Amino acid sequence: MIMRNFKRSNALVRPMETVKGFSKLSKEAKVEWLCSHFSDPESAYETLSMYWNDDEALQKLHDEFIENTVSNFYLPFGIAPNFLIDGKTYCIPMAIEESSVVAAAAKAANFWLDRGGFKTRIISTTKVGHVHFAYWGDYDKLLSFFEGHIKALLFKEAEPLTKNMRARGGGIKDILLINKTFEEPNYYQLLCTFETCDSMGANFINSCLEQFSRTFRREIENSDLFTPREKELQVIMCILSNYTPECLVRAEVSCKVEELEDEKKEYTWQEFVDKFEKAVHIARIEPYRATTHNKGVMNGIDSVVIATGNDFRAVEASAHTYASRSGKYRSLTDVKVENGVFTFWIEVPLSLGTVGGITTLHPMVRFALEMLGNPNAPQLMGLTAVVGLAQNFSALRSLVTSGIQKGHMKMHLLNILNQLEATEEERKVIVKYFETDTVSHSKVVELFCELRGVKSLSELKK
Repeated sequence: MIMRNFKRSNALVRPMETVKGFSKLSKEAKVEWLCSHFSDPESAYETLSMYWNDDEALQKLHDEFIENTVSNFYLPFGIAPNFLIDGKTYCIPMAIEESSVVAAAAKAANFWLDRGGFKTRIISTTKVGHVHFAYWGDYDKLLSFFEGHIKALLFKEAEPLTKNMRARGGGIKDILLINKTFEEPNYYQLLCTFETCDSMGANFINSCLEQFSRTFRREIENSDLFTPREKELQVIMCILSNYTPECLVRAEVSCKVEELEDEKKEYTWQEFVDKFEKAVHIARIEPYRATTHNKGVMNGIDSVVIATGNDFRAVEASAHTYASRSGKYRSLTDVKVENGVFTFWIEVPLSLGTVGGITTLHPMVRFALEMLGNPNAPQLMGLTAVVGLAQNFSALRSLVTSGIQKGHMKMHLLNILNQLEATEEERKVIVKYFETDTVSHSKVVELFCELRGVKSLSELKK
């Protein structure tokens, strides 16, 4: 791509002018339009282009994942080794930008490696979708007609859509008529459940739902049982739900309480267990703490979800709704101590796929799945839940012992040094210093300025 002559200005144009037909422009034209609004178009172009892949076919693949692509946005792809899960050792792929997440996961994996590792259990893999509709008429009449005539027809007329899924052991599980008029006048649902095997199943579910709506409306309109007003049934929308409380997995760790003794003798196992239990219980009753607690869980879960090409936004939304299912937002993890055994576990809904979407298109996603032994969807659910549990264990362990900042800021130290543009020699000196001290941004800056022979960063900018 060759840069053209851009009209320079002293500042970024605010606001940018509107543009019509932008999606129809070539990538080169999109980039040119964008860069022309910067005070230094060449610099803007250089930033975008430095992240393009030299392999044109690979770059074209990435360009076509979404619309209006102008560059790539990289996340670090790290690994957390030594995860013993259901008797098998895994190296877990994690894609995330937060400095301490992979380290914390790996630390928890090593901690539990000699204590029996992680155990998982798939509780259910059912997914949900709805046909939302309005109906002005007698509910009992509608229910009787649905149960006696329409329900079987919905299954039958969707058979061309479900043929391949049924051959893999999946398909439509059930279709129910739900009366929601006590919450919204004239509002009803067809609540539909599905088994989508190794695919996340969004397109499959939505296609089935739209077919259900066509069959449903046609049968109501053609029946002599309903009045003209009742036949004016209004389909509002047909859409899967990202809340999947029946697509549920459990992961846990357990050991004798004595095995939680600190090797450095900085705390006893009794102190650790007591504070750990209280920390989890606080997250069960205090939404302010539960939000941060669960954010830590999702640090682990999201990083695996992204690395394996799944939808982390859907997973996040479902997990947080599940955490609120009691009517109050609570911790996703729980703990108990019985008969001298410490058990820590998570139950979380995870709608994941190992086929479809970008799982077979994105080279790094394929690499990640191969690293995991090409798991099926239930296996990936278990592996992902384990990383969320591991992440939470590491966070809680730090919180109730040394404090969260000691480890977190050590991992953040390199980011601070990069921001300061420290030389390699300066980095070595500062990293060495913080081997025995807690990292703080102000202290790093102070040491950096001492090495540069200045009193403050402002002097360096003069």
